[in-house]
Amino acid sequence: MKKIFLSTLAASLLCTTGIYAKETAAKDATVKQVNTIAMNNAKEAAKDSRTKLAKEAIESLKYAHNALVALDKKETKSATDNLEKALGKLDVIMAAKDAPKALPVDSVIRVYEYVGTSDSVKVAIKSAKELLNDYRVQEARDLLLPLKSEINVTVASLPLATYPDALKLAAKYTHDNKMDKAKAVLSTALSTFVETTTVIPVPLLNATDLVEAARVAESTDTKRAQMYLEAAQEELKTAHYLGYVSHSSVSYKVLDDLIDKTKHDITAKEIKETFKELQAKLKDFSAKIFSSREKRDDK
Repeated sequence: MKKIFLSTLAASLLCTTGIYAKETAAKDATVKQVNTIAMNNAKEAAKDSRTKLAKEAIESLKYAHNALVALDKKETKSATDNLEKALGKLDVIMAAKDAPKALPVDSVIRVYEYVGTSDSVKVAIKSAKELLNDYRVQEARDLLLPLKSEINVTVASLPLATYPDALKLAAKYTHDNKMDKAKAVLSTALSTFVETTTVIPVPLLNATDLVEAARVAESTDTKRAQMYLEAAQEELKTAHYLGYVSHSSVSYKVLDDLIDKTKHDITAKEIKETFKELQAKLKDFSAKIFSSREKRDDK
């Protein structure tokens, strides 16, 4: 399984406020309510934005499975017919412009939400370090395992580089009456999938929604807007301590300073432009984080 940190889904959820929103926070919403709505919207967006399962891919799998059943029963004609149908569905896919390298056939969403604060993350890490210094690895592991707050979207796909050739080889073996070889090839083909997991950090989702809530609130309730911005800072700090940000702290510091500036200038005439700058920086910050993380994971 390959784990990636940059995808259309992640970029959309993290970098574009409001596109997928099913629900918006009320102007008098608490920070907890804003975060709950952010999480609910993210879950719905992940469901809606799962790579659409290709109908032809599903049907090709069905026919290939039927062929395997027929081979097991030594029904050569039925096996051949189903393999031809399976290949026919693939022909439709391969003939399409910009045919993908893999066809998604299933997806799973898993949510891990850390309920602590940035300070509790620091305490847990410090305690884990002390335990490791005493070689108490398993105890340290128990402290570190809960330190994640993310939505994982795992997509299983058919590899088009190998699946069509496997079907053709199985068809050839069937035609040559080599049933055992045909079954072996087809069984392997039907059990070979590529899994890709997109990781979407929850604290960055929360920070993005809190900044948007602050932007909406600033014209009518400056204190509430400042409260949202302080909460956004806390979410970014949590993301930082949980290791979801770049190793370089420069961009993080710039963003934190800009939120401070926005809080202090909340009543200024230029505040709308300041919010635009803040949201643009947050978008750029997120994009750089995931681009950097993807390169490190690929090594």
